[in-house]
Amino acid sequence: MTAGAGAVPLRIYLEEGKRWVFACALDWTGWCRRGRSAELAMETLAAYAPRYAVAVRRAGLPAGPGAPEEFTVTERLTSRYGADFGAPMEIPASDYAPVDEATAGLMTALVRASWEVFDQVAAGAPEELRKGPRGGGRDRDKMAAHVHGADHAYARKLGVRHRQPAAGDAAAVAALRAGICEVLARPGDGQPQVAGGWPPRYAARRIAWHALDHAWEIEDRSQDLPDPAG
Repeated sequence: MTAGAGAVPLRIYLEEGKRWVFACALDWTGWCRRGRSAELAMETLAAYAPRYAVAVRRAGLPAGPGAPEEFTVTERLTSRYGADFGAPMEIPASDYAPVDEATAGLMTALVRASWEVFDQVAAGAPEELRKGPRGGGRDRDKMAAHVHGADHAYARKLGVRHRQPAAGDAAAVAALRAGICEVLARPGDGQPQVAGGWPPRYAARRIAWHALDHAWEIEDRSQDLPDPAG
């Protein structure tokens, strides 16, 4: 993609699978999209800038990244299976860098905002969502349970151990999220907190991406559109 006058390149890394490629913003936690090629992944990432800006505003940040016209690719990672499966699973080397107070605060704010976006979208959606082209896809309540269950698993990668929230247990969800944010908000050396865990930068990106990805899916599948299955 070419830059316009005065454009500021967006720092990203690419996770390249056999059939899909993820483009993930390094400085904007949770902003990741995929496409059938690196170019298409970057185009999709740029196209989602207005939707991602909703989370930025919820985080209380003065301005979002805008729609990028140019990208700086810092790393290209070979995806073992994540990109093709549908999740950014490879960890870039830069995610092991130390985390200062400002970075920790920004990551934590964007993770919280991503949960808030998901909660608001889910609360306003019908229980039954429009099915995909093959009649698949979770409905709203199963989607929420999936997101909460994933957060429970992700929390363990940060050394946070809470019971998995039962359906409708808002207090347990709040406690789990508070435990995650407590770890993410700490400045540190950027290394995993537990053996086999994730560095905080990657954990924050994965958690925020997952919440936003499903929020956007709910939005899209809530629309009153013809069923692709006919």
